[in-house]
Amino acid sequence: MVTASLIVAAALSWLPTLWEGCERIDKKDWGIIIIASLLMGMTRKLMMMFGLSRTSPIDGSIISTIVPLIVLIMSVVARVDRLTTRKVAGLIIGFAGAVAIVVTSDSPSHTNSEIGGNIMMICSGMVTALYMVFFRPLAAKYRITTILRAIYTISAVVMLPIGMDSVIEIDFHDMNTKLWLATAFVLIVPTYLPNLLLNYSLRYLQPTVSSTYTYIQPLLAVALSVAMGLDKLHADTLLFAAMLFIGVWMVISSYQRTKRETQN
Repeated sequence: MVTASLIVAAALSWLPTLWEGCERIDKKDWGIIIIASLLMGMTRKLMMMFGLSRTSPIDGSIISTIVPLIVLIMSVVARVDRLTTRKVAGLIIGFAGAVAIVVTSDSPSHTNSEIGGNIMMICSGMVTALYMVFFRPLAAKYRITTILRAIYTISAVVMLPIGMDSVIEIDFHDMNTKLWLATAFVLIVPTYLPNLLLNYSLRYLQPTVSSTYTYIQPLLAVALSVAMGLDKLHADTLLFAAMLFIGVWMVISSYQRTKRETQN
């Protein structure tokens, strides 16, 4: 699925050249783009797909909201942000909630979730945060379609020798219409479109602000998973999710407070 989704995303990324042409990329930027391709295009996709196969939709989506906290840490390391007492408190509370979700995923009541899967989801979030902080200048310098075209083409070329055997072994004759539609959705929607919107947002918003919108994901995941009978919402998950949300809220609200103090 990872190999096929990257191939489809690479094909889709070339469509905009029909009406906007190809934008030239400076030679000095190709090294950064290759690293971004290996991280955001391939590594993040692999971690997310393996993580989702070993955790529940609810746990995985809640853990993904840790991205703003990781963005803050990386922003401090990159010296584009600084820590305050409120941010530190938010980090501690938020990470405590995330760690609690990972640890309790091995309990008998959480039959659809595994520690390994949740750890993979955290690693996927770390890769996303890394991209949002350190590769943001690319979004400001080039067209979004140019960045995605380079990232997905490189990712597909690298991934093709690794996963092509698995793609060839698929028995397409046994796939019914429902499975074809589900496969088409996975290959197109979760790969190219989200990254298109993410890179577009990075052009106009700070990474920490962009990352806060990951809160929409657990809300949708809980509603759909419970409605479809794929997962159950546990009381302890609600408690730990509240800790994670409060921690991120404390971090985000600290920016609003700093902005008001600066204006005053």
